[in-house]
Amino acid sequence: MAGVMTFDPHPIRLLAPDKAPSAVLTTLRHKAQLVSRLGIGLFVPLPFDAALAQLEADEFFQQLLAAPIRTLAVGEDWRFGRDRRGDVEFLRARAAGAGFQLEVVPPVMMAGERVSSTRIRQAIRDGSLEAAGRMLGRPYTVCGQVVAGRKLGRQLGFPTANVASGEELTPPDGVWAVRVAMAGGEVLPAVANLGVRPTVDGTTRVLEVHVLDFSGDLYGCEIEVEFVRFLRPEQRFGSLELLREQIQEDAAAARRWLLP
Repeated sequence: MAGVMTFDPHPIRLLAPDKAPSAVLTTLRHKAQLVSRLGIGLFVPLPFDAALAQLEADEFFQQLLAAPIRTLAVGEDWRFGRDRRGDVEFLRARAAGAGFQLEVVPPVMMAGERVSSTRIRQAIRDGSLEAAGRMLGRPYTVCGQVVAGRKLGRQLGFPTANVASGEELTPPDGVWAVRVAMAGGEVLPAVANLGVRPTVDGTTRVLEVHVLDFSGDLYGCEIEVEFVRFLRPEQRFGSLELLREQIQEDAAAARRWLLP
């Protein structure tokens, strides 16, 4: 059985919190879902704390061997153990004796540059979702639970789902054509507003999604949102009626991008 091991939280949040990004590409729950879709049956999140950070490389290696490992795949620059003393050469010297095969994975390159989480995050912040998707090997999505809001969208004739995406990184504020994946796997077209909603004097940044031609109840459901196309910046309107008219135009624009 193939498995993936990860640390939670990311070690940089403990070892160098001033350098840690404020948002993540995936929460632990979302990451587990993505791994499962790849057909990987085992997902092991190791709690990263001060005790684990102080383990010597050999101590951490012995913990790895508690599982019946046949093949261990790591990036060529992976470091582990106290003061980052464990590396590929450390593993290579012990692989045969421990009875596993070591696969060293080279960096992924794109357009002559190394793909990294820093580069992916910058693409998302810039709104370059296609570039982010190419680097990830999948469309970039955020995942969250639908929570109760002010129900203003329902009053305007466009009920919205407020998505609590937590720490996951989102693209620039504005109106987006999006696709929404339901818990059962169904994918539906939608239009989303990301921002503070200045027309109604909002102060908190919110992701609101209106699923086209959908009338069900999404409260409490977990949905996944793929940002497909940026439609326009967020703006303040002089009245709720003007806002309603613009939402109608936004929904029509999303249809043109998402539906054949």
